[in-house]
Amino acid sequence: MGAAAVIALAEVRQKKQQAEFRRQLHARLDHWLDALEEEMKTPKPTLEELTRAIWERRQELTGSLTTALLEQRYDAEHAQRRAPCPQCGRLVAARAVVSRTVETLVGEVEVDRPYFYCVPCGHGFTPLDTALGLAEGRKQFDLQRAAAKLTAEVPYETARALFGDLTGLPLGTERLHTLTNAVAAGLGVLDVAPTRRELEAQVAAVAAGRRQRPILVLAIDGAQVPTRPDTARGRRPGRKKQRAKRARWQGQWREAKGFRCYLLDDDRIVHLLSWHQIQSDEEVFAALQQVKDAGLIPEDQVRLCVVADGAPWIWNGVARLFPTAREILDYYHCSQHVHTVAELQYGTEAGLALEWVEATMARLFTGEVDGVLWSLQRLRPAAAPAAAAIDKLLAYLRQHQHRLHYGAQRRAGYPLSSGGIESANKFICHTRLKRSGAWWYVANSNHMLALRCAKYNGTFERVFDRYRQTLLAKSQQKNVKK
Repeated sequence: MGAAAVIALAEVRQKKQQAEFRRQLHARLDHWLDALEEEMKTPKPTLEELTRAIWERRQELTGSLTTALLEQRYDAEHAQRRAPCPQCGRLVAARAVVSRTVETLVGEVEVDRPYFYCVPCGHGFTPLDTALGLAEGRKQFDLQRAAAKLTAEVPYETARALFGDLTGLPLGTERLHTLTNAVAAGLGVLDVAPTRRELEAQVAAVAAGRRQRPILVLAIDGAQVPTRPDTARGRRPGRKKQRAKRARWQGQWREAKGFRCYLLDDDRIVHLLSWHQIQSDEEVFAALQQVKDAGLIPEDQVRLCVVADGAPWIWNGVARLFPTAREILDYYHCSQHVHTVAELQYGTEAGLALEWVEATMARLFTGEVDGVLWSLQRLRPAAAPAAAAIDKLLAYLRQHQHRLHYGAQRRAGYPLSSGGIESANKFICHTRLKRSGAWWYVANSNHMLALRCAKYNGTFERVFDRYRQTLLAKSQQKNVKK
């Protein structure tokens, strides 16, 4: 038989196999339609009744089709009769075909795979599981990804209800807790940050058509979040014991410190990256050091400015890491200090207080910092509290004197306030962590903050893939002799 005849025979065989496969798919669809018709209570249902019936049975169809596709695409693996043992390398004969049911977003999928057992090693294995990238448990990675996205947005109980409504599969709040913490375990700032290439592309897009380099704002701040001590852990006791146990620990509001980098693009901001954790001052700047070392703040391509309140730890760290950045004291924090003096100095004379505040802030805006300092020194205090507030404001303005030229900063296009980081505090920290009755363990709150940073940094899929690869690597290590 010639080569052409052999090729033609192979093509005929392949077409027959494809035709048989499509016949099987049609048979599965017909079976599903028969079941759907039997379930319909009326021959002429409303659109809502019809869509509800299809929605409730949708996964029976999609799961069945997925099972058929797996059988067709992995027919060689299904027919495998010998495989090398992952531990000793000895060729092992297949013992039996073992069926496994897994849950996915498209429904339950039946996986029939050959099972191999190496007697000398006492080790059983199924190569098809590795080829398919199956998770060890019943819930597969697409379900886990969807669940983690939900828990990063809404409370666990709400996520449980939504997950059931959207997927038709149950997933308890305890499992959601465990999954969320597992996905976020060990995440650092570079794990949730975009790549250098991605950030440079955003900078280039904003810089297009401009004469000057775009302004990149680094804003640093903290947000108070509710926490509970680790001593509150333990099994759930009865109601009386539960109340007694709760009385033994006290919730504490702690500061989730972080930073946000964004570009100014006319009247909008372009988010680059955020990182928030319940952490020390040193840990904040250690994370910023990693960001800088990774080239994620391209100082040679932007005009870098730092906006923050008057906290000394912030400005000390900024001076060390970004000595050439333009420093701006948040206008509204400065205004609050001025208002405090006005209230204590003028008391019930609200008109005089407002006039003095507006005049003082106007002079600061126009760069008359020395004049404001001179006026404060000559201001006669109305009482001892006013005198203390004046001295405090004098020290505050002297400390930040080079950060107060608001008019010049505005004309150069720089921001005067820390609204960018305040909004990040809200949509990253407050929206998820500040819930009625919620008191977080510090580790769990940091896990949640890391996931929310990944979401807004556009890196959630990369973070989840890291989690998936870690689990698959652990599963493979179990099959390899240590």
